[in-house]
Amino acid sequence: MKEVNTTNSIVISFLIILCTAFLSINHREITTTTITINKGMSLNAVTNLLYDNNLIVNKDILKAKIIIRGLASKVPTGTFLIEGKVSDAKLIDIIFNKGPIKLKLTIPEGTSSKKIFDSINLLLNTNHSFDDLFINKSILSEFNIEATSLEGYLYPNTYYFYYDSSPKEIINTFLKQFWRKFDENLVNRANELGLSVHEVVTLASIIEGEAMLDGERSTISSVYHNRLKINMKLQADPTIQYIIKGPPKTLSTRDLKIRSPYNTYQNYGLPPGPINNPGIKSIYAALYPQKTEYLFFVAQGDGSHTFTTNERDHEAAKRIYKINKRKNK
Repeated sequence: MKEVNTTNSIVISFLIILCTAFLSINHREITTTTITINKGMSLNAVTNLLYDNNLIVNKDILKAKIIIRGLASKVPTGTFLIEGKVSDAKLIDIIFNKGPIKLKLTIPEGTSSKKIFDSINLLLNTNHSFDDLFINKSILSEFNIEATSLEGYLYPNTYYFYYDSSPKEIINTFLKQFWRKFDENLVNRANELGLSVHEVVTLASIIEGEAMLDGERSTISSVYHNRLKINMKLQADPTIQYIIKGPPKTLSTRDLKIRSPYNTYQNYGLPPGPINNPGIKSIYAALYPQKTEYLFFVAQGDGSHTFTTNERDHEAAKRIYKINKRKNK
C-alpha cells in the first residue's frame, strides 16, 4: 500500500513539474520588438517567427496552446508590438485578441492632399503612390464625387491605420468620413443655396485658407457669397498660393496675373475645385454665411481681419495695417 502511495506521489509530482514547465517555459522579459505576420502565414510559420525573434524558447508548447484554444486556423496579419514580461498567454492575447499595431495620423484642416499622402508614407514607412487613386474615376463615382480628383474630400481628422493598410483602404476611410460629416442635412442646405456639394467644398477650402479665427469664418464666407451674387471676382489670395509651388509667401502683382483657372483675381466665380481639404467648420461657414454687406477684408497680422463694404474703406484699412506693421517692427 505504501508502495502504491509512493508511486502515486511520484506520478503527481511529475505531472505538476510537467504542467509547470508547459505553462511557464516561454515566460521571459524582452525589449520592445515588432513582428510582422504576412498574409497566408501558417501557424508553424508564426511560431518559427516568434522563435527566430527570441520571443519563445519552445515552439511546440506555444503551438499546442494555440491549438487547444481553437485558434490555429485564425492566424491574423499585420505588425504586432511585443514588450516587457512575455508569456504564451500574453503572446496569444496580443496576436489573436488585441491585434496589430494601429498608428495615429492627424490631418489638420486645410491640409493639401499631397501633404496628406506624404504624412501617410512617413507614418507607415512606405513609399505608396496615391496619384492614380487620386483621380480614379471608379472611386469618384463610387463615392458620388462630381470632380476630377479627390482634392477637398480627404476629410481632416484623427485616424488610426495598420502598418499594412493599403492606399485604397486609407482613401476609403477618408471619403467615408467626409460623407459622415457632409450628411443629408448639409446636402439639402446646399440645394437651398443653389450650390452643388462640389461648389460648397470649393468655397469651404477658400474659407479654410483665409480664416485663422473660428469666429470669422462665417463673416469671410459672407464676403464671398456677396461677391458671387453681384458677379464680382473673389480675389482670394489662397487660390494664388495654391497655384504657386512651394511654401506660402507674400504675393506680388506678378503672382496675381498668373494664368490659371484657379486664379480668382483673373477669373469670375469659384475656381474649378477645392484648393485644400477643409474641415467641418469651414463647410458650415460656406453653407451658413453671416448676413452682411461686406465685400472686402484685410488681414491685421494677428489672425483677425477688418471687414468693409466699399473699396475706399478697404484701402483705408490696408493703410492702417501697414502703419501698425511699421510701428511694431
